[in-house]
Amino acid sequence: MSPKKIALLGIVLAIMIVLSTLESFLSVSFFFLPPHFKPGLANIIVMFCAFYIGRSHAVFLNVFKSLFIFIIRGPMAGLLSLSGGLLSIVIIIILVSTFSENRISYSSISVIGAVAHNIGQYAVVIPIMSLAMPYLLYYFPALIISGVVMGMLTGVVLKILIPALLDKAQYFK
Repeated sequence: MSPKKIALLGIVLAIMIVLSTLESFLSVSFFFLPPHFKPGLANIIVMFCAFYIGRSHAVFLNVFKSLFIFIIRGPMAGLLSLSGGLLSIVIIIILVSTFSENRISYSSISVIGAVAHNIGQYAVVIPIMSLAMPYLLYYFPALIISGVVMGMLTGVVLKILIPALLDKAQYFK
């Protein structure tokens, strides 16, 4: 891998970490969301990487972001980030590989990725919190709805930011 690509991935990872950290501080007060609901701003960068930098790099970035979250917020947060992030990026990669840009929108891919992220996290939480299972079942529809809404939001933001991101990424080729 070229030094320029390593530099680009380092910058992109730093942006993801900053966005993830910011949204963890601001999600309830700034975005007016219930606890544990986050907009997934770092996923904008992951999707950009999946589309324009490289799919394996998007997986790499997800894993390293989860490692950072593990170190800063603890093992449960890191595990949830990893499980949701990996399922989400696998689904996004499948969609990007299967459909051309004309056949599926950024928002559609983002919504599907966001819902997959929530399902991946849910799959980890259910066995751990089996005593709270009835409450988790009530929470699931709200989680899916938030995935759809937040996925639409991040998809729109991605579409708006792509020209600027591509312009900056060209310096690293």
